[in-house]
Amino acid sequence: MPASTAPRYRAARVGGCLAATLEALPGGVQVLRSTEALQTYPARLSDRLEHWAAVAPDRTFAARRASTPDGQGGDWQRISFAQMLQRARCAGQALLDLGATVDGPVAMLSDNDLEHLTLQLAAMWVGVPFVPVSPAYSLLSQDHAKLRHIMATCTPKVIFASGPAYARAIAAVAPNDAVTVLTEGSIEGSIEGRTEGRKIVPFSALLATEPTAAVDAAHAATSPDTIVKFLFTSGSTKNPKGVINTHRMMCANLQMALQAMAFLGDEPPVLVDWLPWNHTFGGNQNVGICLYNGGTLYIDGGKPTAQGIAQTLRNLREIAPTVYFNVPKGFEEIAAAMAQDAGLRRMLFSRVKAFMFAGAGLSQAVWDQLERLAEDTVGERIPVITGLGMTETAPSCTFAVTPAVRSGHIGLPCPGVEVKLVPVDGKTEIRFRGPHVMPGYWRDAEQTAAAFDEEGYYRSGDAVKFIDPADPQKGLLFDGRIAEDFKLSSGTFVSVGPLRARIVAAGAPCVQDAVIAGINRDEIAALLLPRLDECRKLAGLAADAPAEEIFQHATVRKFFQQLADALWAAGTGGATRVARCGVLAVPPSIDKGEITDKGSINQRAVLAQRAALVDAVYAGSAPGLILPARPARA
Repeated sequence: MPASTAPRYRAARVGGCLAATLEALPGGVQVLRSTEALQTYPARLSDRLEHWAAVAPDRTFAARRASTPDGQGGDWQRISFAQMLQRARCAGQALLDLGATVDGPVAMLSDNDLEHLTLQLAAMWVGVPFVPVSPAYSLLSQDHAKLRHIMATCTPKVIFASGPAYARAIAAVAPNDAVTVLTEGSIEGSIEGRTEGRKIVPFSALLATEPTAAVDAAHAATSPDTIVKFLFTSGSTKNPKGVINTHRMMCANLQMALQAMAFLGDEPPVLVDWLPWNHTFGGNQNVGICLYNGGTLYIDGGKPTAQGIAQTLRNLREIAPTVYFNVPKGFEEIAAAMAQDAGLRRMLFSRVKAFMFAGAGLSQAVWDQLERLAEDTVGERIPVITGLGMTETAPSCTFAVTPAVRSGHIGLPCPGVEVKLVPVDGKTEIRFRGPHVMPGYWRDAEQTAAAFDEEGYYRSGDAVKFIDPADPQKGLLFDGRIAEDFKLSSGTFVSVGPLRARIVAAGAPCVQDAVIAGINRDEIAALLLPRLDECRKLAGLAADAPAEEIFQHATVRKFFQQLADALWAAGTGGATRVARCGVLAVPPSIDKGEITDKGSINQRAVLAQRAALVDAVYAGSAPGLILPARPARA
């Protein structure tokens, strides 16, 4: 494109991940390192709270709408940096009084809120690890298996929950000697007497505790190697593993993020964010960005669903973020809303320097729509930043920060990160070494040993390839999970990640994800996970129309038939040609391990749990089976 017609992007200072050195080693191994050195970072993340409490004491650090009976939320409740430091010291003293230690940490069962954040910072201040646990393990799971495993692994001394909704889970799995801290209400006697006798402490009592010299001594004893939290993986393949997160890991990674997204240091960042704190993206990166850089976190009570997005949209109409993070589904919902809402467009685009997504790939159609809406509203596009990170690396390892970024790009290594590219089973696994990498999994020496190679690099299990092998400086492209790939009976290797991405893109907006079957079979089958709300819209059905009615509707059936035909036609061989599709009317189960609490699909678990359905798909007798139009002898 000629320079005169090149798209204009909003100015956003970046660095860190723009270039890398490339070292070739024997066996086809390569090592990438950023050409920019990692700058000095604090010894402890709590040092940043103390710094901003002194430098900008009255600046709002965190805010959340007050609860209201209708669930919509009232005015913003704000806590300044100085107030948060005082709250952390008070609650920190209370945690010491309750006997919390490394071997008896603080388990956090609740959603994001100001009390939850206060208790995290209190635990950090006095050197007691905290354990943010997905609320789904308490509120949605029927057997509490993952919650029970986490409790047994960590043996918490203090359990924090927002209220009686968590009583059943606490009664089922909490250690008898653990103290329960509640924001409101009580759980005593609420579950057939099984919660009676447990010590219940109101959160307000923690804030009323007077700090003593013990708090100062505990804080002084913390160091870069002090454990801040145990952050459990989603358990996609096995039981969740407790990733040890230290001050060194988190501070190093936040400095890496600052150097990559240098604009974070140009003005105090403002975030409007719902991403859960039991995940590294929301809990480490996004909370950390505000704490590290003296910014403000508006805790969004919304969710990226057709119903939950209303709260997010309300917040974004009122608060203009300087950088905005979400999962792809959230961006889809926001882009659709902005197409009809000029006020929302003007506010969101008014000062945002960049967008960033994680958790899955953002469809190019939504990406293009965001760029088009921004150009129509403010005359320039908003840069989209991508990258690769994981729980074990606090999280970020690579960033792609140039305007040429597209979905699937993960960029180049952050400063201080060594990226090792290793040939594995016909693909290239990406591995990491640096100060941001975990020391290991809590109380799991076997899994820890298996996680690292002989040179101390963390084995990610992710596959990558260069966007342009002739020009490595253009960065890396995500190439799926190595463990998900398989061979057909012909010996043809099927790369699952790219194929899933292609199916989801072709099936937008009615396909959420796809599970790929075909190991040791003659051809590929795809089990499609539909977005019921989008299918209802397509068919013009009522919002409460049941799945049976949706999938029998002629318009919906036609959509999926056309998708199957398109996938078949787009295939260039056995490894890329989808020969049959089945639409999953029964959603995946979190208790059966088919879906993680963050909504990602466990391919192997779905195939194992639904082996009979897979057999029926190949036999041509499965409900919801769709065969593409193809030559009889193809």
